[in-house]
Amino acid sequence: MQSHKTDTGCLFIVATPIGNLGDFSARAIETLSNVDLIAAEDTRRTGALLTHLGIKKKMLSLHSHNEAMQLNRVISELQAGQIIALVSDAGTPLISDPGFPLVREARKLGIPVVPIPGASAVITALSIAGLSCERFAFEGFLPAKKSARRQKLEQLKAEQRTLVFYESPHRISAMMADVSAIFGMRNTFIARELTKIYEQTMIGSPQECLDWLAASDDHRKGEFVVVIEGEQVPPQVTHDEETVLRTLLKYLSVKDASRAASQILGQPRKQLYQHLLALSAK
Repeated sequence: MQSHKTDTGCLFIVATPIGNLGDFSARAIETLSNVDLIAAEDTRRTGALLTHLGIKKKMLSLHSHNEAMQLNRVISELQAGQIIALVSDAGTPLISDPGFPLVREARKLGIPVVPIPGASAVITALSIAGLSCERFAFEGFLPAKKSARRQKLEQLKAEQRTLVFYESPHRISAMMADVSAIFGMRNTFIARELTKIYEQTMIGSPQECLDWLAASDDHRKGEFVVVIEGEQVPPQVTHDEETVLRTLLKYLSVKDASRAASQILGQPRKQLYQHLLALSAK
């Protein structure tokens, strides 16, 4: 473990596997082997992981229900010179997991906070979804109640960035039904049990994803990551560009005109196609 010598202790933020233990880095294992204390979201799950690795360490519980109460204790340990690792049940701490108040307070007090990167379900799903990863917004879990969930989806409907959500097995069907109703034919990717034995993925319209979920009880088991294509906004065209589009429509089909326009104007064919459709309907 790299030395981080200060007058106080040091807080390591350690990512753990989201399923496959083979994804645990050597650096993460070394870090957990050398810290004084591990703050764990669930000490039983982390205990099982440590046993698998042959590591014996003192642990304390730090989860969403006791985080405020445990904060002062952990900070006191750090100020006394203790080296502490923060881990969540799976993946990278703080990403829809506890830890933010602790990291914020440690930063405020000048206590070193060191990342030990690793698995993240958000990034893992984005990397295989086949949807744009250049700009995305992670929204975590949607509200459990239908009315609040639909209200949140309505707020996100015009978002142009790719959207990423987590969802639980008992709410995934209800979520996808609402996505279908509000987002329409938007390209949607579902991943369940990422990196685990029964990992499965599905991409299609929200309704197609909903049909896939209904096709088998197994399709609704495990933890889910849902990736939804952002709103596709037609490009704003100048007067001269619109003249080009109207001229092309006189001689070509919408499909062929969109291809030609994309070459002439240097704009995405898909967006030009939508604009040409609108022009042809006038």
